[in-house]
Amino acid sequence: MLDNYPRGTICIEELEIGMTRHLTKQVSDRDIEMFAEVSTDRNPVHLDDDYARDTIFGGRIAHGMLTAGLISAVIGEQLPGHGTVYLGQSLKFLAPVRPGDIVRAEVTVTAIDHARRRVTLATRCLIDGKPVLRGEAQVLAPSGKFD
Repeated sequence: MLDNYPRGTICIEELEIGMTRHLTKQVSDRDIEMFAEVSTDRNPVHLDDDYARDTIFGGRIAHGMLTAGLISAVIGEQLPGHGTVYLGQSLKFLAPVRPGDIVRAEVTVTAIDHARRRVTLATRCLIDGKPVLRGEAQVLAPSGKFD
């Protein structure tokens, strides 16, 4: 399941405080396995049912950075979109994401520095309307002007 806005770019000149974009994605076992392979993070809490059952989570969970990657997807594909450069990101993990969970990743413009092309974005991920991750990103937004 993937629900999102059209992809593309919103240039710094078109951005407004309060603009929001999102995507939703169901996190699958395959997503977790692929993330473990790419990141080389093979912590058994993500991959081993028996091991994970005896942890504080009571079962397997997705990598926190896999969830955070959904924020990156919204920023890079929708708001501001193609050509955006990540400058920084704070993250606070509030609850685990489990295989099968449907995550909604949201990004909202909270500040714009037109002179420096810097944009501050509130970021969060939710499951059934409950926050599982929140943070703030700073990005360099693309410009539509050709000086």
